[in-house]
Amino acid sequence: LIEGRQKYSSIFNYPTLSFADVGVIGWLVDGAAICNQVPLCRSSYGPYGRAMIRICKEESFHQRQGYELLMTMMRGTPAQREMVQDAVNRWWWPSLMMFGPPDDRSPNSAQSMAWKIKRHSNDELRQRFVDMSVPQAEALGVTLPDPELRWNGERGHWDFGPIDWSELQRVISGDGPCNALRIENRARADAEGAWVREAAAAHAGRRQEAGR
Repeated sequence: LIEGRQKYSSIFNYPTLSFADVGVIGWLVDGAAICNQVPLCRSSYGPYGRAMIRICKEESFHQRQGYELLMTMMRGTPAQREMVQDAVNRWWWPSLMMFGPPDDRSPNSAQSMAWKIKRHSNDELRQRFVDMSVPQAEALGVTLPDPELRWNGERGHWDFGPIDWSELQRVISGDGPCNALRIENRARADAEGAWVREAAAAHAGRRQEAGR
């Protein structure tokens, strides 16, 4: 990983610039994870299904904790409310990307449904998440950063604007906003911890010699 021969991808390659990010990540990112994982709990069997139930319970705690934190901040000072809105602006679109590419561009969505790993497609889950998030945002008093967000009475769902899928591709290809910084931090930690590994190896060697 440090040498660049291995890539890693994570939605958390985005910067957390304020305390409000903690709440917004809990509300939106963990909320998206729950929306994605709950159908897996209902369609999976055996150890995997039981594990998913436990994971969803954990994610639910994070989501509720984050939402209550934001409710508290929105009842605070104007600076705190602005902090929350800024964090929402940063995390809304990455949260929608968490469901994966659109169905017509996803190599895995249809297959996962055919194998009954998933009960709903990426786009169906994304729509469900948007429909749940809009009234929650209204209750919080924040504005979701999408000028095309509007209720569609004919569909019975909220319409939302286009997602920049090139950004998702950059993130999963290792070129997210924080990829380089995180690799740099990991390389520095590896270098600064070299003496610990050397000392441990030397100690193990002396014990081995003493045992002989």
